[in-house]
Amino acid sequence: MLTNSGPARRAGAREWAGLAVLALPTILLALDLTVLYMALPHLGSELGAGNTQLLWISDIYGFMIAGVLITMGTLGDRVGRRRLLLIGATAFIGASVLAAYSTSAEMLIVARALLGLAGATLTPSTLSLITNMFTDPRQRSLAIGVWLTSFSLGGAIGPAVGGALLERFWWGSVFLLGVPVMVLLLVTGPRLLPEHRSPGAGRLDLVSAVLSLAAILPIVYGIKQIAKDGVRVVPLLAVAAGVAVAVLFVRRQRSIADPLLDLRLFGNRRFTGALVSMLLGMVTLYSFTFYFTQYLQLVEGLSPFVAGLWFIPMAATTIVAAMAAPLIARRLPPPRVIAAGLVLAAGGFASLALIDAGSGLTLIIVGGVVIAVGINPLLVLSTDLIVSSAPPERTGSAAAMQETSGELGSSLGIAVFGTLGTALYSAQITGTLPGGLPPEAAETARDSFAGAFATAADLPAEIGTALVTAAREAFLTGMNAVTLISAGVLLAIAVLVVMALKGVRPLGEATAETGQEETGRDEAERGGAVV
Repeated sequence: MLTNSGPARRAGAREWAGLAVLALPTILLALDLTVLYMALPHLGSELGAGNTQLLWISDIYGFMIAGVLITMGTLGDRVGRRRLLLIGATAFIGASVLAAYSTSAEMLIVARALLGLAGATLTPSTLSLITNMFTDPRQRSLAIGVWLTSFSLGGAIGPAVGGALLERFWWGSVFLLGVPVMVLLLVTGPRLLPEHRSPGAGRLDLVSAVLSLAAILPIVYGIKQIAKDGVRVVPLLAVAAGVAVAVLFVRRQRSIADPLLDLRLFGNRRFTGALVSMLLGMVTLYSFTFYFTQYLQLVEGLSPFVAGLWFIPMAATTIVAAMAAPLIARRLPPPRVIAAGLVLAAGGFASLALIDAGSGLTLIIVGGVVIAVGINPLLVLSTDLIVSSAPPERTGSAAAMQETSGELGSSLGIAVFGTLGTALYSAQITGTLPGGLPPEAAETARDSFAGAFATAADLPAEIGTALVTAAREAFLTGMNAVTLISAGVLLAIAVLVVMALKGVRPLGEATAETGQEETGRDEAERGGAVV
């Protein structure tokens, strides 16, 4: 970290305008993950895409982002973060146009992969530029709150934006949305964004870059497939192969002069503690989203549009909590703020364990709002701790690790807790299936809650109603167990945060007193290089 002799320079109007510029691609990146949902039926009919191709069109974007984040974060440290951001914006424009005018499913898959590569240059670049632009701890934490809010906003509005475009235009219009945003970034970026790079950076190790991609892609793919289809041989082998390559990647980083990922970052307990806490927090958050969506549509019987509207209270709460957390952390140490929020979120999860078939919407909406309030201090303040714990020349690498941690956490949340809930559902419904159910229908009902609903529609009314009732009770059994376990995980994270981040002072306090950030002192104490 920086160890200046005076207080950190406060950001002015140019930096805040630059933050607004950085928020635009951040919103777009998250929006591109979800905007495609509404277009998938059109792709099946107009491009002749089969189910497997539709899955690849949907997933390849996120796979590529996760696979090359570390490489792109480190590349930004070497060639310049603003330069990489602008290169990525240019590539994003080209890939967006290619996707919009694709003439086959295969062409669209390639275009989405290129969009993922371009997107991976943007995310770590935006976050590392924020840490360079906002050196004052208080302002930096607030700016990161804006950045995270932008990402949440993009994901939340994606389906609605996609639906609005498809009502007026053809399916390719959902991809052209990114063109004007990136053009604006290219025009304003050179004027408002500073350039930062590591002055002593070595060359990029291409072997490490390939190993990084070969490690992360199979792991993410395997986890996502387990979430969709349950525990199967091929996904397990993919995860095992990814872990094996990851071991080779780590060994190489320890043996070369210019590693792609500086493993010394993990010697900083604050960096490691915040990173692990972020990953585990994302596991619980995405598992809740997984069950929340199914509850609204299958238990409460809401249409997709109405169910989407019930995300608004949590989205609004997320914005408020993300902006409030840095302000509270100016008066209280961030670990206390994070831990208090996690205890609150654990209470929200515990309340969801009380839901039954007659609970209605009130309990799950209130519980979801409490979870959003409680978990956002972790997301905002741990991100700040992750990037501020790294020396300036390695903030791109640290930002990439933060993003990779979030991607793995979201995948694990759906895979692990989704699989657990499905196992509990299957065990419960097996003993409560109504009599007279055809064997094929019974098998489908045991596989999933959604399958039970689809099967019930084709059965005689009495049997169908009994099947839906049994499936609903089995689903709630699984969801109640998962939410209770999630509460326990959050309490464990709270303990981890208090222990690993012990000694972190309120934002700006150390700077005001000594001219040094607390994270910089921690780096010096462990004998690391301080610039």
